[in-house]
Amino acid sequence: MAGGAIATTRLLQAQAASAAENNNSTVNLKPAPALAPIMGTGQPETPVLAYNGMVSGPALHLHQGVAFQNNVQNGLDEGTTVHWHGIRLPNAMDGVPDLTQKSIAPGASFQYAFTPPDAGTFWYHPHDHTARQMGRGMAGALIVEEPEPAGFDRDILWVLQDWELLPDNEIVDGFDDVMQGMMAGRIGSTVTINGTLPTPLPLRAGERIRLRLINACLARFMALRFAGHRVVVMALDGQPVTQPYEPDGGLTVIAPAQRVDLLLEATGDPGSTYPVTDEFYGYDGSYKLTDLAYSGTPKLITSSKPIILPPNPVPVPDLKNPVRHHLTIVGGGMSGMGMGGMMGGMGMMGDSNTPVAIWGIKGPNGLNEGMTPIFTLPLGRTALITLTNTTNWWHPMHLHGYSFHVLSRNGAVAKYPHIRDTVILRPKDTVDIAFVADNPGDWMFHCHVIEHQDFGLMTVIRVA
Repeated sequence: MAGGAIATTRLLQAQAASAAENNNSTVNLKPAPALAPIMGTGQPETPVLAYNGMVSGPALHLHQGVAFQNNVQNGLDEGTTVHWHGIRLPNAMDGVPDLTQKSIAPGASFQYAFTPPDAGTFWYHPHDHTARQMGRGMAGALIVEEPEPAGFDRDILWVLQDWELLPDNEIVDGFDDVMQGMMAGRIGSTVTINGTLPTPLPLRAGERIRLRLINACLARFMALRFAGHRVVVMALDGQPVTQPYEPDGGLTVIAPAQRVDLLLEATGDPGSTYPVTDEFYGYDGSYKLTDLAYSGTPKLITSSKPIILPPNPVPVPDLKNPVRHHLTIVGGGMSGMGMGGMMGGMGMMGDSNTPVAIWGIKGPNGLNEGMTPIFTLPLGRTALITLTNTTNWWHPMHLHGYSFHVLSRNGAVAKYPHIRDTVILRPKDTVDIAFVADNPGDWMFHCHVIEHQDFGLMTVIRVA
């Protein structure tokens, strides 16, 4: 198994002693093999790769505007890095091997240092051997606290992951499979919350909960329905929405790498139970994720004052005279490719045993080529980028180092103005995004269905 011999250390629950508070201090992370009770007490433990011996953790709690340092010591038998997903940080701290830093060799260490400018829900994960390391458990929450409490009664974190397990709870090998890579990606059959099979979420009637959702799956999209409850979207990808809103049809859609902060109002009856279901894949693919379980305690009398999250200092694009570019996503299974000599999407192997690209991004000068920038943005200018998905598959497109304004989809202005770092492109969608190119460097832009990324659906945008 990749990752070396399994350590004998037993994993702690991610929710127990998993938060590392930081006040200008150094927090250490050590990715290494371990054993995890993914299927619960009394079941065979699963050999995983994890940070500090915890799947879905440790959850790092930072403070907005306060300097943070993190020393990463590599306990794996292969290289790794840490990408601080969604943080607007210096390019050298972004964690992309062969682009912003060298891979951290086995036994070596690297110190990351940055000051988070934005409060909100973020996360961290590897960007070397990404499918295997993430797929075997390496992910964690990064919570940047607002200067003042927002007014929720409780703050609850759900890191969502899925797993493909054998009967003995071993993880099925074969990451970066060609057939999965040219279609929807690797979607596991077991879904966990914070590293274990979900248990009911205890609630008290009357509470107002901040529910932080992080989709750390390799490829699984989710559409969560909270039966009998009103949920309100408060923030997307760490960025507060201008006007909180209820999700369309009562379904909170969250793609791989995205985060959603919800206001969950505990309006159920004391002693009652309500299911939370995932309905993204339709009737045949829907399942119950967990339950909301109310105690018999009398209803909590709480404040009726509206909760508003303060905006982050993300620059506002000047759309009067932006720099415009058009990127087109091509390739994949059942698409006809139209990508010249890229093997028609068959995923054939070259002489170096490296997968031939089955996805691509077309820019102003043609198809993307590895880590070569697809275009350069002048530092300080507003960029307006049109993204067109010509394929038959869904793509959560993530831009490193930036949060961008989602302007329109298929010609219609966004119903709810919002800022994201990962935007969903449905089949045949065209989406306009805009941002101020104020953070210099070479920034990765890729699909966060990891197999799509690994088979060619990634490029680099240079800001200089």
